[in-house]
Amino acid sequence: MTDLDDVPTPQGQLTLKLLAARQDTNLYGDIPGGWLVGHMDQAAELAAGRIAHGRTATVAIEAMDFLCPVREGSVVNVFTEVREIGRSSIKINVEVWIRPPHERNPDELHKVTEARFVMVAMDDNGRIRAVPDAP
Repeated sequence: MTDLDDVPTPQGQLTLKLLAARQDTNLYGDIPGGWLVGHMDQAAELAAGRIAHGRTATVAIEAMDFLCPVREGSVVNVFTEVREIGRSSIKINVEVWIRPPHERNPDELHKVTEARFVMVAMDDNGRIRAVPDAP
């Protein structure tokens, strides 16, 4: 999504912030990737819904790599940035950054993953519709 830099920082705006709890973990105390993807999808839907003025649906998720595990007790921050608005679609970059449990610096975040979500605006009948004021 972005070029690597010496001190990476989250891109976009904080859309979701949650705590990785014990009931969310696997047998080893790690958060499964599917749990993260579900929350990334929720954040993308929130961001796209603001642009679409209503219901949206995910039609694609571009490649995703996981950079580090998420442990129980981590604060999970999901950032979104609208990258492109089409006639009926909205492309959103979604990044996950965590503050691990027992982190000494409360402002230090660690990047976990990122992906581009492609969302489409939907009408009340579940059909694709135009995004208001789309180019």
